[in-house]
Amino acid sequence: MAMQPLKVIATIHTDFPSKFGIPRQGGLVDALKATITFEPEYRDASALRGLEGYSHLWLIWHFSESVMERWSPTVKPPRLGGNQRMGVFATRSPFRPNPLGLSCVKLEGIELSGPDGPVLRVAGADLMDGTPIFDIKPYIPYADCHPEAMGGFTDGIHYQRLTVGFPETLLSLIPPDKRQALIEVLAQDPRPGYRHGESGKRYGVAFAGFDVRFIVDGDTLSVVEVQKLS
Repeated sequence: MAMQPLKVIATIHTDFPSKFGIPRQGGLVDALKATITFEPEYRDASALRGLEGYSHLWLIWHFSESVMERWSPTVKPPRLGGNQRMGVFATRSPFRPNPLGLSCVKLEGIELSGPDGPVLRVAGADLMDGTPIFDIKPYIPYADCHPEAMGGFTDGIHYQRLTVGFPETLLSLIPPDKRQALIEVLAQDPRPGYRHGESGKRYGVAFAGFDVRFIVDGDTLSVVEVQKLS
């Protein structure tokens, strides 16, 4: 059977110019805001008719920064410390036979006017800035929500938010409307899973035009430097 090539219908615009620091799943940081703009061919408001009645959307997108020539049947999930292998189809790893991502985001608004309209405003996205989107579908609670579902190996993972220490002199450098999102991103512990037991190493997250440097000691993350990216 002939396969039809996928078409990029839209692009998402977020505060993450690189992969490091992006939440590992959609919806973990609701304070993260993003916009979705459509390719010229798909800038048709009639294609969004009825979308305003939904609160959440599914995004099907391209792992554009994680394409590999060969696939592996097993991967090392970061949540298992990066030292234990699981079957690729039992994970959400970007290293897959087809580099497709699936994210659930909150729809916060639809702007129909403007040179790039229509534009979707969403919250909670776990995508890098400029990520291509292949499709958008509504989240339907009666079909998509399964409270009794089992989470496989993720059910056994202890998840602990970090306490974030952000000196006011450094926090004041961040635009006010970006501060809460950044603090929540840092609380998720952006470090690779195999680094979670270490202390004192300096890391940096590129976010909203700033390079935010931090160290982690136990369950406390301390921001030590903020520099504006050129």
